[in-house]
Amino acid sequence: MSTSTDAHPATSDGDPGAPLLPLDALPPGWSAGAPDGADTADLHDLLRRHEVAARGRSSAGLADVEADVTGPGRHTRRHVLVSDARGRARGWGTVHDRAAGRVLVSAVVDPHLPDDVAATLADALLGWAERASSALARERGLDLTQMDSGAFAADERQQGFLRAAGFDHTRTWWQMGRPVSEDDADAAAQMHPDLTVRRVRRAGGGMPDEADLVAVHDVLEEAFADHFNYHEETFDEFLSRLREDPGHRWDHWWLAELTQDGETRPAGALVGTVSPGADEAPASTYVAYLGVLRSARGRGVAKSLLRTVVADAAARGRARVSLEVDADSPTGANELYAAEGFVTSYSTQSWHKDVVVSS
Repeated sequence: MSTSTDAHPATSDGDPGAPLLPLDALPPGWSAGAPDGADTADLHDLLRRHEVAARGRSSAGLADVEADVTGPGRHTRRHVLVSDARGRARGWGTVHDRAAGRVLVSAVVDPHLPDDVAATLADALLGWAERASSALARERGLDLTQMDSGAFAADERQQGFLRAAGFDHTRTWWQMGRPVSEDDADAAAQMHPDLTVRRVRRAGGGMPDEADLVAVHDVLEEAFADHFNYHEETFDEFLSRLREDPGHRWDHWWLAELTQDGETRPAGALVGTVSPGADEAPASTYVAYLGVLRSARGRGVAKSLLRTVVADAAARGRARVSLEVDADSPTGANELYAAEGFVTSYSTQSWHKDVVVSS
């Protein structure tokens, strides 16, 4: 970690004149700085401690932490690591330039800290995140940006940190999943006679067909335009971000197409990723995106895509398929998932704060 002890160190938010964290936010002997590859194991341990305290178990993977800190998408992220006098990670702040006008914010505080120290550190991390978010938005030429953070529904501590920093609880999400068995590999996926579900085509060298990738992007952009907190994302931003995921696989991208009057057009799309199993458990499939064009809804497109990914997971020997859904989904997606055997394992929350970009 690149550390600093004076009041105005070089920062990880791109503003060399602003303090990384105020010194009075840190106990004596503690330090703050931008993490590097040597810190990822320590950050992973901190994240696991946080998740165990917040919901009783951890699903954080070291590869995910490495991707955040040192992966190809690191240019869209800013980090600050707070270490105690022994060099152990005690706090971790992250901002991710997710899309124009939206910055994902995370403040992880060691659950083993005394309440007063934890609250002070959380306030400092979220204050840093606000400055960093403003700097990122200013680089985009924006006057206003949204800080989007999250908390487990059972984590009153994290919710208190966010509330104290001026965030509002805006949405609840259900984390759903279902086990996969060998029988699922034979499940009929195609529901409508004019509907075809296929993987994105692969060209020479194994790379996907660009026209198919553009089709996936366009379908998802239109499908989610009427959903909560939609922010437009360019094709290049979309592709770069998804390729940064350690679980990214091109053969987990599907297109659903409808044929009418002799013309075949995209109707829906699904993007999946691979989640490694804990210890010796089999890997799982995660549905990162499932969207259906408004003009194609009501024809079983979503159900066909969902059954396709379940059958694919079964054929690969996966343990389960998981996904996230808006508890107030405008399309009733949660009802479809429940009907297909998905069960909510835990809930998370979105917390938002609008930030006027400083000059």
